[in-house]
Amino acid sequence: MDLAQYTARLRDDLIAAAALGDEKTQATAAALAAATENAGRLTLLAALSELAAEVTRELGDRTVHVSVDGTDAQIDVRRTQAADPHPSFEEMTGDISRVTLRLVENIKARAEEAAAASGQSLNSWLAGAVQGALREQMRRGGPGRCDA
Repeated sequence: MDLAQYTARLRDDLIAAAALGDEKTQATAAALAAATENAGRLTLLAALSELAAEVTRELGDRTVHVSVDGTDAQIDVRRTQAADPHPSFEEMTGDISRVTLRLVENIKARAEEAAAASGQSLNSWLAGAVQGALREQMRRGGPGRCDA
């Protein structure tokens, strides 16, 4: 949605109203119209954002987002994240068990860097990676799926 067409309409209406006055009034109206165009655009964006929030509250399973690119306002409707119907790895497991994992040194070093970057120990990071892989596999219905 091009907001420029709406701000141009406001500018034109202000200039048309000033046409009833003398030349000085018309010049002042034209200057005011040009000066307030950005404020008008921001006001329209605020109204669209408020409308998006109201629509989001009514939809329940979707959210409405407004973004601006230059003079274009774009509306994006997204589905909200539904609760995962599959149990988490933590929910599927019981006791913790130990496993020995052999990795090529290069991969181990990269995993250690990734773990450090996320503020986790290598063990916690690897456990999270395995959990994520299992969740993804369960979503696709592959091996490791848990039907409760």
